[in-house]
Order: sequence, then C-alpha cells, then structure tokens
Amino acid sequence: MSIQRFHTGPRMSQMVVHKDTVYLAGQVAAEPAPDVERQTAQILAQIDALLAEAGTDKSKLLSATIYLVDMAGFGAMNKAWEAWVDTSNPPARATVEAKLAAPEYLVEIQVTAAK
Repeated sequence: MSIQRFHTGPRMSQMVVHKDTVYLAGQVAAEPAPDVERQTAQILAQIDALLAEAGTDKSKLLSATIYLVDMAGFGAMNKAWEAWVDTSNPPARATVEAKLAAPEYLVEIQVTAAK
C-alpha cells in the first residue's frame, strides 16, 4: 500500500495521496488579503497548484468543505468559487462558520479529489 505525503511538517502534510485519492489539508491564504473573495481566490489557486503536483485537477474534485469566520462572507466566497469551479464537475460541498487558527484568516478550504 503506497501512501505519498507532500509538504510535510511536524504536525501535518499539506497533501496525502493514497491509491487514486488526493486529500488536501485545509488551505488558508498564504498572504491573506483583507477580504473573503480575494482570500478565496488565492486559496483556490493554491489548491490548483497542489492538485497539479499530484497529477490531477479541479475537474476531479470529490468533495469540498469551506470554513468561513462569518457567514456574512458567503456571497463573496461564492463569487470566487463560482468563477473557479468546473461547473460540469462540481464536488459535493459544505460551508460552515468556524473560528479559524488566526484572526487574519477569513476562509479555509479543504478538498478531496480523484487522480
């Protein structure tokens, strides 16, 4: 059984590949913008890069969980999401309000994809 771990640290890996499934850790903006839409767009670009590194892409997303510090940002997040998502192959998705690891983070996204 082969398990590949990418960008590992003492607590976690940013991505784990097992068989034909790619699991991403929750992604936050590397350089947080002051608004939800721009943070979401930055995170989605980071997700694109990680998926490409694993040999897959957003058309193969299976699920996504989106964490917002305030559901008032739901529309702004969806604006960036809808500009990015493969509308022919949208994943199962949940969006929840949650307190994130640091106050500059307004959104966090975790996805799982097929290879």
